Amino acid sequence: MGVSSQPQAADREAAQSFWANAREAIRGSKQDYTEGNLGRAIVLLAIPMVLERVMESLFGIVDAFFVSTLGTNAVAAVALTESLLTILFGVAVGLSMATTAMVARRIGEKDPEGASDAAAQSILLGVVFSIGIAVLGFVSAPRLLKLMGAAPAVIETGQNFTRMIFGGSVTIFLLFLNNAIFRGAGDAAIAMRALWLANFINIALNPCLILGLGPFPRLGLLGSAVGTTIGRGCGVLFQLWVLFGGMSRVSIARRHLHLHVVVMLRLVRVSLTGILQFLVSSASWLGLVRVIAGFGSPALAGYMFAIRIIIFSILPAWGLCNAAATLVGQSLGAGKPDRAEKAVYRAGFYNMLFLGTLALAFILFAERFIGIFSRDPEVLRLGTSCLRFISYGYVFYAWGMVTVQAFNGAGDTWTPTVINFACQWVLQIPLAWALAYPLGMGVTGVFLAITIAESVLAVVAMWAFRRGRWKRQRI
Repeated sequence: MGVSSQPQAADREAAQSFWANAREAIRGSKQDYTEGNLGRAIVLLAIPMVLERVMESLFGIVDAFFVSTLGTNAVAAVALTESLLTILFGVAVGLSMATTAMVARRIGEKDPEGASDAAAQSILLGVVFSIGIAVLGFVSAPRLLKLMGAAPAVIETGQNFTRMIFGGSVTIFLLFLNNAIFRGAGDAAIAMRALWLANFINIALNPCLILGLGPFPRLGLLGSAVGTTIGRGCGVLFQLWVLFGGMSRVSIARRHLHLHVVVMLRLVRVSLTGILQFLVSSASWLGLVRVIAGFGSPALAGYMFAIRIIIFSILPAWGLCNAAATLVGQSLGAGKPDRAEKAVYRAGFYNMLFLGTLALAFILFAERFIGIFSRDPEVLRLGTSCLRFISYGYVFYAWGMVTVQAFNGAGDTWTPTVINFACQWVLQIPLAWALAYPLGMGVTGVFLAITIAESVLAVVAMWAFRRGRWKRQRI
């Protein structure tokens, strides 16, 4: 009895320890991530990062539902505007990569003044760039929609929506960049709260302003843009309140708000390849859509439903990846490259367990998952095939995702950019076309090409990571 109770007691203790760490992660931990247990550090960082992503995805679903009630022209206007925003998001993501890497490095070096300086320079860069984008987008909204192929009715419906979204570009940039500062510093819970606040206000305001509920005016599609911009703006105000109020590991004062050319140039240098990395990956998916489009609407619909399931389901994996990036940056700053390497292997192992379990569920029950979105037999068949084929490579993807983010956390954005380009453009798209058309595999060939290319990407990324050049990256 005593012997058999020992494993049960150990299990209870492990569960209690996990939930205690989870509560600390959500409240906000003061843990020094350059010291102590790596498993605990990953949990403390990953949980708020996962919750942050979940809320962001929830907002997208809620907003899409209410916009869809306005008709196809409204949906088309939103889709085209989001396509136009790809470049803006690319710049924001690239600058965020550089910001997280530089802030993490300074925090690891125990240089809070340097971290504050890097944070301030990042914010100044984001404000300057976003003002230019805002003016261009606000003035040229109808022409930009026309350039994207919008019909006159779509332009008429969506031009004010596009103007408002682009006019609020500064809120997009600062929401990205300020949260990148918090993640690099290890204040993942603050980043989570900022995005939860922004998206909670989005979710509350958008239906009220779109449909004119209660005392709110009925603004239609414009209401979605107004609600989104107000929500993002409130999130940014909260972030700035924390940063300038000294309530995080990084504190910005007026003395930091001056042009520091050396720091700004370092941010720009790392950002440029980060931007290219984002655009290479985003554009490669557009290339795949072009190949799949040749097989008709059911193939496109099945692919879209499978990808939506995949993107939503791997949110916890991205939390682990971002946790690894922070640990790499801070550990290198503390002069502990071995700890940085161990953090990546630990995060990769956890990610492999998670995605491996998810893959098994998708392989066994793919048809049920796709059936949530469509009962059309052909869409169901092709979506099931897509979900299963992509799931076969999940164990590889687990390591590839973590490793790519580890490079970014070290400030080496160039290596994953080259790997992404080689695997996604040189290998994936030509292979998808070759398998689908000359070799006669049809759309199944595209799904197989994704699995092969993304698995190769993971292997190449691990090989490059093991070479260790990232350990000598200066930022």
